[in-house]
Amino acid sequence: MATPATLPTGSILDEKLKKSSSPGKAGVVVFVLLLGGGLVYIISRLANDLSVVHPTTLFPYFLLGIALLIALGFEFVNGFHDTANAVATVIYTHSLEPHVAVVWSGLWNFIGVLTSSGAVAFAVITLLPVELILKVSAGSGFAMVFALLVAAILWNLATWYRGLPASSSHTMIGSIIGVGLANQLMHGTSGTSGVDWSQATKVFKALLFSPLIGFIGAALLFLLFKLVMRDPRLYEAPKGAAPPPFYIRALLVLTCTGVSFAHGSNDGQKGMGLIMLILVGTVPTAYALNHTVGASQVQTFVAVSQQTSDAVSRYVDSNVVIADSGPELQHFIATREFHPTTMLALQMIVNDIRNEVFHYGSLGRVPANMQANVRNQMYLASEAIRLLPKYGPKISDADLKILANYRSFLDKFTKFIPTWVKVAVALALGLGTMVGWKRIVVTVGEKIGKTHLTYAQGASAELVAMCTIWGADYLGLPVSTTHVLSSGVAGTMAANKSGLQMSTLRDIALAWVFTLPAAALLSGCLFWLFNLFVVK
Repeated sequence: MATPATLPTGSILDEKLKKSSSPGKAGVVVFVLLLGGGLVYIISRLANDLSVVHPTTLFPYFLLGIALLIALGFEFVNGFHDTANAVATVIYTHSLEPHVAVVWSGLWNFIGVLTSSGAVAFAVITLLPVELILKVSAGSGFAMVFALLVAAILWNLATWYRGLPASSSHTMIGSIIGVGLANQLMHGTSGTSGVDWSQATKVFKALLFSPLIGFIGAALLFLLFKLVMRDPRLYEAPKGAAPPPFYIRALLVLTCTGVSFAHGSNDGQKGMGLIMLILVGTVPTAYALNHTVGASQVQTFVAVSQQTSDAVSRYVDSNVVIADSGPELQHFIATREFHPTTMLALQMIVNDIRNEVFHYGSLGRVPANMQANVRNQMYLASEAIRLLPKYGPKISDADLKILANYRSFLDKFTKFIPTWVKVAVALALGLGTMVGWKRIVVTVGEKIGKTHLTYAQGASAELVAMCTIWGADYLGLPVSTTHVLSSGVAGTMAANKSGLQMSTLRDIALAWVFTLPAAALLSGCLFWLFNLFVVK
């Protein structure tokens, strides 16, 4: 079986990259049509949503515009920072011309964002301090959103400039942790939350184990290729600029498509939850509650609420009395300290939500000045129910099912993403895909192994990356497309005994290690700085 040749200096790939300075006329036409249509749709839907808002000044609109530009700027940077992971193999194996690969990848990133569930978006949000989420319309809430977005953008740009395939997911998590720690240091520990370490641990595990899955899975799949598929062309380096045989080319284009789609469906969600916080903070009348929920669903919710109140009452101490349910539940969520008053507070807030929703008949009829308050009540109830199995009393399986069903209604009412937000994120991600992909392509395709990627290596790495990211998306876990695919490429090189460029792997590992603390330090400092200029 042929052994792939060591990459020469100034290879044919360099010439292909030089010739791909633009995405081509067809690519430009396709993207301009998508961009134009998307912008018309976004503006029309946003205008329709804001028609119910009647602010006394234009400042909320100004703040909304600035915040959306920053959030979409993060997705734009994410696009050109991470796109190389999807297109590197098809470019390096000459399966697609670079400009075609980038346009194709951008299109499937776009589709992946549009079809995403939103689970990853709100999994990221649960890492944020609860009091900042509840007061996102206040100065400290905006300082939080701006700090973590700006920090993530700056770190992504720094690693992109150095050509390091660092993770946008990793960066965003680090930024959130920095804000949480800074919030706790600035305000003390009494009733103030910092980092939800149980949720952060879950995210850490996903970020830690996904590259290992990529490395081992791609190595094993490559060995399986060798065992089952005997075509020697699969294990040869591309010759000149000629494309591979048709069936190999189809396989590689398919895996590129899958990784692009998976990247959009997972990474595209990172900014969605933050954009929703921005919308709730600036124009709660339009976005605090899901106005598509109609009267029939409200009637069902009222019945489920009564069932939930009865279930919670079985764990309420009849000797306790409280005046306000909100502070009790907020303290429980922030500190994880369960008190006899916690279950009474939960029952009270369940009854309050039921009465409010029943009184108005639908979420769209809740008065403008109460929308944010009702949302906060629903958020507190949902988060308290999420934490009860671990920190609360022993609850029967039957009652846990009742609570879970009730929480699903609350999440539907508050954790929603309008289609225009998905379109805006998809466009930002797609536009970024077409701008800055070359720098990291060279690292992923040429500097991980000592030999050129063979067709089987590229297909193995991308198949495993695609399946890993899809699985994480299904579980609502943020993972790094960058680390999964680059580790997959390294796994195939190791399995093929092609040799690894340890200097590149060292740089990638260092970027992995330092991204969390660097992003956390940067966002924490920015959060402190921004708080100096906002009204509490």
